[in-house]
Amino acid sequence: MSASTLATARPTNAVPARAGVLARLARLWRLALGDFRDRVRRPAYAVTLLAAVGLGLLAVPPTDGHWAILALGRFRGEYNSAYVGTATALAGALWLTLGGFYVVRKGLGRDEETGVGRILAATPLRTAELLLAKFLGNLLVLASMLGVLALTAPALQLVRGEDRALDPAALLTPFLVLTLPLLAATAALAVLFETVPLLRGGLGNVLWALCAPVLLIAGEKPGAPLGGLGLGPAAASLRDALAARGVDLGSDEFSLGLTRVDTPLEAFRWDGAGLDGGFLVQRLLLVLLAVALAALPALWFTRFDPARGASSERRMPTGGGEAAPVPSAPPVLPILPLLPLTLPAPVAVRPGRGPGFGRLLFGEARILFADASRWWWLVAAGLVAAGLAVPPDAGAGALLPAAWIWPVLLWSRLGSRSAEYGLESLLGAYPAARARLLAEWTAGVLLTALLGAGVLVRLAAAGDTAGVAAWSAGALFIPSLALALGTLSRTHRLFQALYLPLWYLVVNQVAAVDFMGAVHRDGRLAGPSPVLVTALTLALLATTLLTTSARRTLRD
Repeated sequence: MSASTLATARPTNAVPARAGVLARLARLWRLALGDFRDRVRRPAYAVTLLAAVGLGLLAVPPTDGHWAILALGRFRGEYNSAYVGTATALAGALWLTLGGFYVVRKGLGRDEETGVGRILAATPLRTAELLLAKFLGNLLVLASMLGVLALTAPALQLVRGEDRALDPAALLTPFLVLTLPLLAATAALAVLFETVPLLRGGLGNVLWALCAPVLLIAGEKPGAPLGGLGLGPAAASLRDALAARGVDLGSDEFSLGLTRVDTPLEAFRWDGAGLDGGFLVQRLLLVLLAVALAALPALWFTRFDPARGASSERRMPTGGGEAAPVPSAPPVLPILPLLPLTLPAPVAVRPGRGPGFGRLLFGEARILFADASRWWWLVAAGLVAAGLAVPPDAGAGALLPAAWIWPVLLWSRLGSRSAEYGLESLLGAYPAARARLLAEWTAGVLLTALLGAGVLVRLAAAGDTAGVAAWSAGALFIPSLALALGTLSRTHRLFQALYLPLWYLVVNQVAAVDFMGAVHRDGRLAGPSPVLVTALTLALLATTLLTTSARRTLRD
């Protein structure tokens, strides 16, 4: 074939291939868009959008406020487009990465629960295409949250009023370059976690809360290949701007996170960070890595097909040379004679007292502890023993957070187990539903107290009444939060998504959210009053009771 003939033939042969690629891309987009539309119909999506607006308010606080998300020592940038865009984008990179993972990580699981996965398994859709569609669906959800945050930024700039000249490029560039690549990585890792049996449950949620901040911080070190949060260029540019004004920061560090300051931060003019080509290449590589991670589970993911990977099934050849499973005969069930059944009379249970409540509490405790293995109890015993061995201040500051993160998977089942196992209607008909709910909460309190018992004994022995009061308020607050969130959402994931970041803030010495008495300043507790924590606990319990009563009324 001559060169001219080959050149003429190429377009003809390329048209079907190009059309096939475009058709696959269109199918991929339709699947992702359908998944996104399914999620935005849920009430939880509206809550996530409101949370994005709240995040913007935190990122650009009032000029005389005592809270800051982004600070360089005692300074902050003037609220112009460059600083507002960078501050909100970095806040989104941190919090939407940590919390957004829990919002999007149930895409494949929901298909499996609803039976849609079986339909997909019967289609010619490739496994890699399905995984990439889920990745795009996750990214669309996270990007919509980021979009709300990006729309909040110019409004906040105008409201704060330090500089009302809007620069769209300076406002939007940080969202596209700093935050969106991290959200792509989060969307891909959510897909990856769902395809690994060990990580698809609560263990994966805990590992994400513990490891994601470490990975983000490690990415900020010089020489890190993917750039982490993107703090490096912003921090260097801010320091240079202050140095040009003759300000020596000394040992002051660039901080990103919710921080209380004693006096309002001083503003200075900053026109944005210049992002060089090397940094942009890093962010592009992060997006490509995210796509590869999303498609990687195609090597082992069975795509909801029960026939794949089953060694016990017989197969026969088909005309196309592939093997098809031979259907097996359904099992024959023995026919048993019907026996007369006499139901016992209902037993009246008096809420809060009597042997009836004791039996309820024992049963709820057995259910709550059922998922705890011997290794779990061994670690729990070690935490209690360590709390008895260390000084009271060290125990409350370090060991108590460790003890009160260990049962997070057990706590998360409070209030949600009946709905997730399809027992809500059955248990709702129980004549003493409130007593059962109280027994479930009491079992959670006992679990919390058991894990923190070592620290409590040391605090009491040292005569630290303030520490004991804070410990007691925390022991009541945690199961109340779990029970309320589980009852409202009917899933264990909401408590895990909210409690883990809250616990992370306490570990990082954010006194404003210290519900357990772990943050000390000058030898004294720096967190909220135990009375306030207890009041919040009562509000959570009241919310739980009202929700349960309303559902029972509607059901009746």
